[in-house]
Amino acid sequence: MVYQTTIARPVEIAGIGLHTAVPARLRLVPAPAGTGIVFRRTDLDDFQIEARAENVARVSYATSLMKRGVLISTTEHLLAALYACGIDNIIVELDAIEVPILDGSSQPFIELLARAGLRRLRRRRRYLQVLRPLEVAEDGRRICIAPAETFSIRCFIDFPHPRIGAQQVELCVHRESFARELAPARTFGFLDDVERLRALGLIRGGSLQNAIVLTRDGILNDGLRFPDEFVRHKALDLIGDLALLGWPLLGRVEAHKAGHALHVALVSRLLADRSLWKLTTADEREDTVRRTGHRGRHALPAAP
Repeated sequence: MVYQTTIARPVEIAGIGLHTAVPARLRLVPAPAGTGIVFRRTDLDDFQIEARAENVARVSYATSLMKRGVLISTTEHLLAALYACGIDNIIVELDAIEVPILDGSSQPFIELLARAGLRRLRRRRRYLQVLRPLEVAEDGRRICIAPAETFSIRCFIDFPHPRIGAQQVELCVHRESFARELAPARTFGFLDDVERLRALGLIRGGSLQNAIVLTRDGILNDGLRFPDEFVRHKALDLIGDLALLGWPLLGRVEAHKAGHALHVALVSRLLADRSLWKLTTADEREDTVRRTGHRGRHALPAAP
């Protein structure tokens, strides 16, 4: 994609927050080139928070943004849809503290963006091109990024539950692949954890309508949307957290039993070291290919 984009027309949707159970109305509004993804709290005098790594507040059971004490929670499902659909500039108006969970996936946001349409802007799009590999690891979990000519991911999880176990998904990420392979995958949790999490002020809006709920040996919901829906949702979360880079990514990311905290740690460490990446345009990339005859692919080590 050569030029930056925004949406063609405003669209809106309403629901409740997964953790707060607070009703929220979300409205997506076109924005000019160079704006980026910006949240606007319409209930707090239109206070704005940019969807950037420096504004991450906490990442335990969701990715939340904060600026000058103003918080926006559970951003990852919306950010994943915006990022995968190539939306560079948009204002996300929200009249509550938490993005509505809807059905627990990114599918409603993909449908919302389809209604909004896409508009090309006159400014050239810049990409964050990874130049050297980076790995972040902690307690048997790890996430790696390396140079590649496109944006692709590989995600691996392993839960000691008979309906999950070890699962892996690999994808070259673009609008069509995301909408088909990842967007419908819902968030999930365990029935045994519900009371503990609600005592912590979490998942107060959770239900069988917006999450897969697992018992000790089964699932309370009627059925899964994919046999490996769990790892697909983890990959969806990963893409949403990578949106905090602030630019579309040219690189290959592999996550091994990772979560929001490791995702954001990778984003922060990558941005902090300018020797690991550069900004480029589609035209500059093609010029490099013509001069050198290759695109500089770099293989990552296989996940254990």
